[in-house]
Amino acid sequence: MTETSDEDRKLVTLARGAMARAGAAHGAAVRDLDGRTYAGAPVALTSLTLTGLQVAVATALSSGAEGFEAAVLVGSADGADAGIVTLHEVTPDAPVSLFDERGEARP
Repeated sequence: MTETSDEDRKLVTLARGAMARAGAAHGAAVRDLDGRTYAGAPVALTSLTLTGLQVAVATALSSGAEGFEAAVLVGSADGADAGIVTLHEVTPDAPVSLFDERGEARP
């Protein structure tokens, strides 16, 4: 297993915080090409449904991000998260790492 960098650990902390604040089953965070970070939790409304990663990516893009260095998903989210497609539409090779709700790396 690859060691998690300090910068990716920061993303895990941000994603766990977003998950906890929202009382959600998962959270996500991204780092843009300038090193700025953005976190998100899922939104589930009648008129709008987004995963945490979609929220984080949209927040970054609306703040002027032009691409992404990395993303993390924490909690119940998995490699089928719709936000991965959103992330890769902007930066096809951006890595996405999975972590459990305690912040431990998942395969």
